[in-house]
Amino acid sequence: MVKVALAGGWGQLGHEVLDALIARHKHDILILSRRDAPTPDLGRGVHTVLSFLAGPDHQGAASAQQDAQISLIDASVRAGVKRFAPSEWASAGFDHMPWYAFKQSARDHLSNLSKDKKATSLIPPSPSLFTNYLLHPFQSAKHVRVFEQQINFYARRALVADTECFVTSTAVRDVAKVVALAVEYEGEWPVDGGISGARMTIEEVIALGEKIRGTHTPSCGPLDVTELRMQDLEAGVVKAPWFPEIDHPAIPEETQDAVRPVLLAGVLRSLAAGAWESSDTWNRLLPDFEFTQPEDIFTKGWAAVDAGAESIPVEDY
Repeated sequence: MVKVALAGGWGQLGHEVLDALIARHKHDILILSRRDAPTPDLGRGVHTVLSFLAGPDHQGAASAQQDAQISLIDASVRAGVKRFAPSEWASAGFDHMPWYAFKQSARDHLSNLSKDKKATSLIPPSPSLFTNYLLHPFQSAKHVRVFEQQINFYARRALVADTECFVTSTAVRDVAKVVALAVEYEGEWPVDGGISGARMTIEEVIALGEKIRGTHTPSCGPLDVTELRMQDLEAGVVKAPWFPEIDHPAIPEETQDAVRPVLLAGVLRSLAAGAWESSDTWNRLLPDFEFTQPEDIFTKGWAAVDAGAESIPVEDY
């Protein structure tokens, strides 16, 4: 048993990980709230810190969010924490995604600390896309709220720029359970914290959606796929017939109309740059763990929806 501190543990993904840790009955858990930032006193005996601090909810908060993350890292090192996972929990890289600037700053800070050979193991976790997002608008996780992506199986539409690029997707439940197992892992944490539920091209993702939706709703045709020109996206021109709706606590409603084109262009460009293709580092370190595959998630999820469910049943951890 070790003492684990969760910064932002009542947030969406943080709460999922909290549930997964509690279910294993092996650890003393401390929740750090926003009131503890920017210089939390971790006290004695904290072995592992998991950060789930969210991104800035407006541009003026970006610096404060970055400072809070770095302050938490420094406080962990001072307290003699053995392991620290920064608030990444998404893409492997941050190309063309300025909203992740605070994550890159934290990653750079971790890199500098590692050069100084600090005693704390510092790992940026990257599961890439949550598979659950492609079940939008139906909830399929206990606490993580899904929001529309550029590929929408329910509305049968997709916005693409490069269909041959790869994306890694991992179920929310699997991410939480892997993190709980990583806390128990007795070896040294890796520098690369990749988690890979499945690796597919965008073309394969669309084909899978058409297969699953066609099976449960035979009258449905193929997805309406709109291809955007990469040259336009690079020039800041986003000619899309629709934009994914945003339902995220970090983005105020009054800014969403302006943010949607920026997010879409950034995501499509980052996909083409390989930013959403995570490694399988933790898969190899935890060889007995069986990841839920997208086809299984979608098959069960859409079957429940077509049977009349308003949300998809979620098992306890």
